[in-house]
Amino acid sequence: MVEYKLSDYDYHLPIELIAQEPLAERDKSRMMILEKRTGQITNSIFNRIPTYLKQGDLLVLNDTKVLPVRLLGQIVGKDTAVEILLLHRCRDERWIAMVRPGRKLKPGIKVSLEEDVTALIEDYADKGLREISFSVREPIEKLLPRLGRVPLPPYIKKELSDPDQYQTIFAAREGSAAAPTAGFHFTDRVFAELDKKGVEKTFITLHIGPGTFQPVKEDDIREHVMHREYYQLHKSTVKALNAARERGGRIVAVGTSVCRVLETVAESNGYFAGEAEGWTDLYIYPGYKFRAVNTLLTNFHLPRSTLLMLVSAFAERKNILYAYREAVAGQYRFFSFGDCMLII
Repeated sequence: MVEYKLSDYDYHLPIELIAQEPLAERDKSRMMILEKRTGQITNSIFNRIPTYLKQGDLLVLNDTKVLPVRLLGQIVGKDTAVEILLLHRCRDERWIAMVRPGRKLKPGIKVSLEEDVTALIEDYADKGLREISFSVREPIEKLLPRLGRVPLPPYIKKELSDPDQYQTIFAAREGSAAAPTAGFHFTDRVFAELDKKGVEKTFITLHIGPGTFQPVKEDDIREHVMHREYYQLHKSTVKALNAARERGGRIVAVGTSVCRVLETVAESNGYFAGEAEGWTDLYIYPGYKFRAVNTLLTNFHLPRSTLLMLVSAFAERKNILYAYREAVAGQYRFFSFGDCMLII
């Protein structure tokens, strides 16, 4: 029987287990191995991941790069503090953004930012968002390194000593408001060991939005509306995916963002017809039948989140919640800078 009640995707997490910073050596994070059919658990270390993969397997990683899209300012002529989180360009030089405090940021309001830059609230957008323009002629992206801050998840209270701590080592394509955190654990050393074993790797791009942190609020999880995110599936990736399937290798999705892209684009037989790009709002929860992904590397997710529902669909809810209870008991580190789980 499939559980659709929101309360079925809750668990107790002591606040001290929420990791506030990454490990000095990324590949020494702990890794729980979960056998999705039996629920069997093995505790390991991430740098031993080559032990659990086979020659011919294919790692698929998200090469998105986090932009410093968090802007701080104040309403012109007032002392009201404002926070703007840019999501994506919508038309011309306008951007779609999350804003706080929403009630005071109506169309026509101007916000003073640093370096004499002004943001204008142009219009309302869907789901409480805003259309915003800027007072500068050059694209705002060029000014973000100076104006913006890294948009850390709300549960991380500690400022980073280095913004690159919130990037994967293979981040290449700018556009995310959040990092693909399952990729944090990889180092050049681990990639070299995987290469030696004959495990291949390839990349997709999905620009992650802050909606990934939003809890589901509907009592019936099927009523939740998923946020949309832009993705690209490259021609070289399609070739690698189909070749892996032909040789019997496993498709190993590194993170839920990769999983959603592959499941969005895959044909019913698990193959891929060709390169693709667009917007996905694929919402995966128990009852979903996976077409492409065989193995999933993922961090430990927030209670009542769409990410927890995705992994519950992949490995059965009872197995996931049991694994999470074991992770809490074993003092695993949770969320973005935390430890990880390899579901095989």
